[in-house]
Amino acid sequence: MTILRAGRRLRVESAGSLSEGQLSVLSILFTYGPLSPGELAEREHVRPPSMTRTVQFLESEGFVLRTDDPRDRRSVLIELSEEGAEYIRETRRRRDQWIQRRLASLTREERLVLSEAEEILRKVVNN
Repeated sequence: MTILRAGRRLRVESAGSLSEGQLSVLSILFTYGPLSPGELAEREHVRPPSMTRTVQFLESEGFVLRTDDPRDRRSVLIELSEEGAEYIRETRRRRDQWIQRRLASLTREERLVLSEAEEILRKVVNN
């Protein structure tokens, strides 16, 4: 339950009012570069019509751009605009500041225990 609450709190620290799904799409594009709408839907485990709506909204807000796919002129790629990249950078900066403030209040021993717990959680999540 504590992990879920921490995740919720980190989402509150985002740079604006995008939904979790919209922010996730921007983060994927920030990390992996341009992708087709189908690839985005697959990565997000949503149906293509749902991703189409998400991309349309993000495009209308200026966070993403559509470009021709150089591999297949019949297809498009979705890429992050500079505004979208800045949104992600600002969100990460705010989240990092929030967590740094909280970690600064811990003792050295508590931070060590937290680091060890992180390794254990990584094993649980990745298995």
